[in-house]
Amino acid sequence: MENKAPAVYMTTDISPESLIQIYEALNREATGNVAVKISTGEPGSHYLDANLIKDLVQEVDGTIVECNTAYGGSRASTAYHLQLAADHGYTAIADVDIMDADGSVSLPVAGGTRLTENLVGESYEDYDFFIILSHFKGHRMGGFGGAIKNMSIGIASSSGKCLIHSAGASTTDRMLSTTPQDDFLEAMAEAAKSVADDKGENILYINVMNHLSVDCDCIAYGAEPSMEDIGILASLDPVALDQACVDLVYAAPDGADLIERMESRHAIHALEHAEAIGFGSREYELVRIDEQ
Repeated sequence: MENKAPAVYMTTDISPESLIQIYEALNREATGNVAVKISTGEPGSHYLDANLIKDLVQEVDGTIVECNTAYGGSRASTAYHLQLAADHGYTAIADVDIMDADGSVSLPVAGGTRLTENLVGESYEDYDFFIILSHFKGHRMGGFGGAIKNMSIGIASSSGKCLIHSAGASTTDRMLSTTPQDDFLEAMAEAAKSVADDKGENILYINVMNHLSVDCDCIAYGAEPSMEDIGILASLDPVALDQACVDLVYAAPDGADLIERMESRHAIHALEHAEAIGFGSREYELVRIDEQ
C-alpha cells in the first residue's frame, strides 16, 4: 500500500485565532513542559509579532525558547538577548528561556553525512514538547528560513551554530568563507533531523508567511518585504511544510526577489538532502482549512 503524502494545513488569515485553529487542525496536543521555538529577531527585523502568537503560546502554557547567536549582534549574550526579547514584547506574554545560557548538550545525528552530533542549548532537555513556530522568509546563507532552519540553527547553541555552518569542522569558527554551500545546507538538515528524531511525536511545525523579505530576522534592519503576505501553514512533517512554503513563493505573482535569493543559495538542496536521509517528504497534500 502506497504511503499517503503528509498533510500541510493552510489558512490565508494571519491572526491569533487562525494560529490556534491551524494548531488544532494538526490534532497533536502539546502536553507537558512545552517549548515554543521562535526567532526573537534582531532590531528592525520582521520577527513574529508578540500579539499574533500570544494566544497560542498561552493556550499551551508554553515557554518561548531561543539560543544565543554565534555572529555578534544584539543576541550574542544571554543578558542582551533577554533584553531584546523584552523589547520585542515576548517576555510580556510568556517566560523566555535562552536555552544555551549554561552551555550545550549533544544530540546524536543518525544517517548524516556531515554531522555526527548536534549541539543544542542545555535546557533543551527540560522540555517535553516543542512547537517549532517559524517566520518563513529569505535568508542570506540558507536562501530561505522556515521550520528546518528554526529547529537546526535556531535550537543549536552558539557552539552548535558554528558546527552547522562549518559542516562539522569546528565548534568555534563558522568558516563561512570556506564551507561549501551544499555541505552547510546538508548539515542544517541533519541537525534538524536530530531534534525531530529525539522528540518523536512530541513536536509540531507552524510557518507564518508574512513580511516576506529576502532577509532573515537575524539581520538587523534588513531588506523590506517585497511580497504580499500569504498565510499560515502547519504540518507534522517539517520538510513537507517548508516545501509547501517554497512552492507558494514560486506560485506568487510577486515572488521574484525571494526566488532569486533561494536559487542563488541552492536553498532547495536542504530539503532534497532531508528527504534523502529519511527526515521527511517533499510530497504533501495541501489542506486549506478556510474552505472546510
